[in-house]
Amino acid sequence: MYKQILHTPEGVRDIYNGECRRKQFIQDQLHQVLVSYGYEDIQTPTFEFFDVFSREIGTVPSRELYKFFDREGNTLVLRPDVTPSIARAVAKYFTEEDMPVRLCYMANTFINSSELQGRLKETTQLGAELIGDGSAETDAELLALVVESLLKAGLKEFQVSVGHVDFFQSLLKEAGLPEEMELELREFISNKNIFGVKELLDPLELPDPLKEALASIPNLFGSVDVLDRAESCAVSADAKAALARLRKIYRLMEYYGYEKYITFDLGVVSKYKYYTGIIFQAYTYGTGEAVAKGGRYDTLMDHFGKPAPAIGFVCVTDRLLSALNRQNIRVGMNRPLTLLLYYPEEAQTAIACAGKLRQTQEDTELLCMDADKNVDDYRAYAKKRDVSKLCYYKDGYFVAETLKEIERPGVERR
Repeated sequence: MYKQILHTPEGVRDIYNGECRRKQFIQDQLHQVLVSYGYEDIQTPTFEFFDVFSREIGTVPSRELYKFFDREGNTLVLRPDVTPSIARAVAKYFTEEDMPVRLCYMANTFINSSELQGRLKETTQLGAELIGDGSAETDAELLALVVESLLKAGLKEFQVSVGHVDFFQSLLKEAGLPEEMELELREFISNKNIFGVKELLDPLELPDPLKEALASIPNLFGSVDVLDRAESCAVSADAKAALARLRKIYRLMEYYGYEKYITFDLGVVSKYKYYTGIIFQAYTYGTGEAVAKGGRYDTLMDHFGKPAPAIGFVCVTDRLLSALNRQNIRVGMNRPLTLLLYYPEEAQTAIACAGKLRQTQEDTELLCMDADKNVDDYRAYAKKRDVSKLCYYKDGYFVAETLKEIERPGVERR
């Protein structure tokens, strides 16, 4: 019984001590970037009505939702995705707003996925949504936010892979494939399975240029040059428009100075079906999954009665922290903490001293010493706690002992 109580359910975990401090540090860094771009904080409920995340919305499949009922019998779900919640809130509270709305958030999401053993079912997401502007300039702003957020977190090597839903979707529309075959083709392209794509398409009676275009998509990824290679595959007006949009976005990223972090992938596919324009994912070493992702969703607001173009992104802080750890990038480790020791008879002096230290922005932990422990015992405890300075009274005098030097390296930013 006790063993079961002490363990967490599959897919969730406790985060504590240094790891929790590092996670909070990363979240603070990311939040600073979002606020610096003019984004306002918003908090939405942890659970919503099922309809907010229904199949028509195009979010997580119903079988992967944590569902339950309220006392009136309404079906509720733990949010698997924050974007639909914010779309609902904007439709309710910004009905009369005719200017762009910039919102940012930090929230935990819950997906009951069984796809991979060990995948977390509760993750923390920190992201931004820009609603009411459908321009390429806002696409570039969100990409710049992704780049600057990852730099601020401490990453140095990463790539943001950008695609466009309309490029692939317009070719699918031209092909007119049955739903099951379309899903199979999506899977092949998502996995860069060129042979699977060709085997699927060969028996079909489709125009040769269209077949060649679909078969080429798994190879259409890389630097900005890929957009030139994709021109021969743009057999529809929508595909040509998608490439033109991506070129404009890249030019804007050059203005930001972040173009070296941008690559393109015209075969990128997301399980979220509400994306309508650009779609992007950020990858780095140390994790096989994207540490940040997002895209444009110009029709999602229609479901909540306030049609408006929109775009957003999220950083998955748990994956980002994992990547930083595996790359040996230490963040949030240099918090100066003073441990002030005292005996019971020194309580008044110690409390006053700790108060003065805290007023000077020096975090101070007070600890009353046990008679059966000496300073060496507390010195070992302090080192385990990552304390930078140990203070105690000796022979009637106040002694301060430095345990580690505090460095404050700046994060490389352009």
